[in-house]
Amino acid sequence: MSEITDFDALRRAMAENSEQPEGPARNARAERLLAEAERLNIPLAVIEALGHQLKVYNYSSEKDKMFVPFARLLRMWDERPEDFDEYETHSLHWVFKWVSAGMLGQPHVPLASIEKWLGEMEHRYRLAGYSERAVRSAEFSVAAHIGDVGRAERAYAAWLAAERDGMADCHACELHGQGWWQSQRGRDAEALDLWRPVLEGEFTCAHEPHTVLASSLVPLLRLGRPDEARANHLRGFRLVRAMESMRGAYADHVEFCALTGNEARGLELLAERPAYFTDDGDPRSKLDFLCVVALLMDRLTGLGLGGRQVPGPAGRAWTARELAAHARAEALALAARFDERNGTPYVGERARARMDRRPLVERLPLGVRSARPAPAAPVAAPPVAAPAGEADLPALLAEARRLSDTLQPHAVEAWAAVARAARDTRLDPRDRAEIADHEAMGLGPGGAGLFERAAALYAEAGDPGEALAARARAAYARALAGDVDEALAAVAEPYDTVLALYARGGTQVLQTASVVMARARILMRRVHACEEPGREQGLAGAQADAQAAAREVLALVGERTGEDVRLAARAAEARAMLAELAGRGGDLAEAARLFARAAAEFVEAGLPWFAVEYEARLASLAHHLGDMAEAERALRAALEHGGPHVEPAGRAQLHLQLAEVLGGRGAAGEAAGHALEAAHWADEAGEGAVLGAWARHQLGGFLLRQGRWAEAAEVLESVLPDLTAETHGDGAIVQAQWWLGDCLSELGEHRAAAERRLQAAEIARHWPEQQDHATLAHLAGESLGEAGLAEEAERAYARAGDLWRELGDVHGLVRSLRARAWLVLRLEDGPDRARGLMADAVRECEAALASAPDPAAGEESRRRLVAELGHTHRQFGDLLAHSAAGRAQGARDAGDAAVRAVLEEALSQAVRAAGVFASLGDAALPGRTGAELAAGRLEADLGRPAEAAARARGVLAACEAYDGPDGGEAVRARRAEAEQLLHLVSETTDAPDAPDPADPADPADPADPADPADPAD
Repeated sequence: MSEITDFDALRRAMAENSEQPEGPARNARAERLLAEAERLNIPLAVIEALGHQLKVYNYSSEKDKMFVPFARLLRMWDERPEDFDEYETHSLHWVFKWVSAGMLGQPHVPLASIEKWLGEMEHRYRLAGYSERAVRSAEFSVAAHIGDVGRAERAYAAWLAAERDGMADCHACELHGQGWWQSQRGRDAEALDLWRPVLEGEFTCAHEPHTVLASSLVPLLRLGRPDEARANHLRGFRLVRAMESMRGAYADHVEFCALTGNEARGLELLAERPAYFTDDGDPRSKLDFLCVVALLMDRLTGLGLGGRQVPGPAGRAWTARELAAHARAEALALAARFDERNGTPYVGERARARMDRRPLVERLPLGVRSARPAPAAPVAAPPVAAPAGEADLPALLAEARRLSDTLQPHAVEAWAAVARAARDTRLDPRDRAEIADHEAMGLGPGGAGLFERAAALYAEAGDPGEALAARARAAYARALAGDVDEALAAVAEPYDTVLALYARGGTQVLQTASVVMARARILMRRVHACEEPGREQGLAGAQADAQAAAREVLALVGERTGEDVRLAARAAEARAMLAELAGRGGDLAEAARLFARAAAEFVEAGLPWFAVEYEARLASLAHHLGDMAEAERALRAALEHGGPHVEPAGRAQLHLQLAEVLGGRGAAGEAAGHALEAAHWADEAGEGAVLGAWARHQLGGFLLRQGRWAEAAEVLESVLPDLTAETHGDGAIVQAQWWLGDCLSELGEHRAAAERRLQAAEIARHWPEQQDHATLAHLAGESLGEAGLAEEAERAYARAGDLWRELGDVHGLVRSLRARAWLVLRLEDGPDRARGLMADAVRECEAALASAPDPAAGEESRRRLVAELGHTHRQFGDLLAHSAAGRAQGARDAGDAAVRAVLEEALSQAVRAAGVFASLGDAALPGRTGAELAAGRLEADLGRPAEAAARARGVLAACEAYDGPDGGEAVRARRAEAEQLLHLVSETTDAPDAPDPADPADPADPADPADPADPAD
């Protein structure tokens, strides 16, 4: 830190320190600045340094240090109040509230001292002429803390009734406290009504909506509004993450994770703030933090993860079970200190209640990446529990047969339960055949041997048809294992035999259909095999054989689908085979029709879960055919029909596809919901880094399109580590960085936005098409300029300009030149360079117009160029006027000739702009009238009120006559500006002295980038 030699240097140093992150480093510098202030031997300097020190202590983990500087300030006030200026007098009274709250949060401060302090505060406020509003608010805080509900309600009412004055907390902070009390009293809806203006951004301050967002989480969950709670968590955590003093709000976010099945994210939050476990400067927020740590660790232990290593206090490793016990003991000990001081059990009771809370939502997807600590639950619990003994066997057999005969989910699991129950029981051959048959079904390609065993048992049981069906299933298992030729050979004999057996009445249609369907499935596998490289020659024959086999199934089943659900399923599956073959043959419309019919037949048969695959394939075909309405319908149907029976990965795919379809028709809100579900189910399937990353990528984009900047930023920051060029393509990475840069820009985080945009531009630099590279470089210039990095911004705009020139994009080039002009205007040699850049922009527009195509061939392009020229003349004039205003500050004694010359040139540019816009007719009225008013203001600055008034009247007349499509706000704004200008010149018409050159109206947006196109996929 450089030596402080005067009061101004001290003030600059304190201002710089105020901008540093909260924490011990900032506090230590404030302590050094106080020492420097004392060496200046200026009482006000010491007062200001003490106030600065007190402020940084209050907004840190070292709140307990603020009492010493405050006591010194108060003594200085009592001894020499004249040393305090108006601002410091106000500040001294203001921090009474901080000290009151600070005492309450320190259990070693006796309650009697706090009550005495309230009386002192009330006395001093009364002497200073302030209302009792802040005093009653402080009294309410004391009463609420110790659990004196009656006194708290009285103080609350008195607080609201008292007049708001200069000592009242800001609206946002007051509403937070009022809503907090309503939520504590069980009135969650009333709390959220009070918080609404803060949540919606009507009232804000340095620490709001941060704390309101945190406090709203549990009330929203209790009211059954989880979507709002999720949004507030993502928005709010982003705000409190870097603010050391907000441990209590941070704890609310950890608690939210523990109560919504997001334990993994809760652990991540604990790992980000290890000092929160041990910082003792604010015991009340430490108690809050320890309570939610215990809650989260108990939740993990309850999930069977008590032995998992977790973040905890430094110095040793912690398991969840160990940290749960430690945090609970520490929290209860701290609560006991408060209760001993307060003389009530209230703090301890609240701490226990908080630690013992139960989850309010079993699993609330957040959209951000977290590895779930608990294993994913099965898709649905098997319907049959493991048996207790042989006595259960008949019931288990009956239930297993019911499930398999009606093709219900989990029939295989039911037969597995039968097998376990019958382990020591002798069963008849039929029962053993069905057990082996269903065990083989669960093995897929590895089930051939068990199917053969089942066939032998069926034959032993006297059911030759079912024996042949089991042999056919064994053949299909071999096809699944990749040996299609062997499978075809193996199915030939059962196929011929069953047809002959069926013809003479030796078996039923159900068994016959099973064999014929197995053969059709094998033939479909041969179609797939013939599509492999080098085997295409036999494809046509394979397709014809498969088609004939599928039709044979339909002919066999015929009109008998109503007799047995299994026959209906055979017919629907055969129809789906024909659909697939039609699609492979290029008849997409017929394929779509047949898939739709197959899905409908499964649903009509009461087997909707079998329709999921075909609805999904229909959606893909409809998408390809451009029928987005049908694609959307099919995907919704697939999700509805699948219910809990679709595996997590399949469910993720369906939600993601539906999100993309909905996003394509502009339904960003609903699309975001499905992308969120897709991310959740991908994580459940263990595919978070691939499929989940795609879903989060889309979710971030959909949130951005809704203007939900903070939520989108959290999601996009979460997904970027998972996106890889090898898996997702560098287009996805660029798009995510681009979107994130847009979000950060909207949130005012301009330096971070510039970094993201530059990173995206660096990747896009290597693409053959450079449109995205140019746009990103331009946007990076915009962000760098907003971050105050003028030189870096100019370089980015220059890079963008070169790219726009190479692309032949005159609009992008001109806008980059204008943006550079505004940037360099602030530099030492800026005015001349800025003028040159604006002149270059004018020349580029004029050259493009001179070489523009015949108007009949490109009228719209020509009009855009004309409008660009008009905007450039207008900004040139604005820039010159700003330059003149800067010169005017140093030109008073020497005369204003140079300033007036620049203003005349600015006027000339404004007049040219008006003329250019006028050539475009009524469509350019806003641009023309804006330029006319700029010229009018310059006329007024140059001491020509009559000319200024004439321009204002001309604008009013043009607005009155305008009847174009873009009237409304723009025309009303111009009319109001014209009337304001008339009023201004009427007041100055008789002034004896020439007017000072005034600051002109704000210029058009100097960055004004071209609309960024989406980067290539």
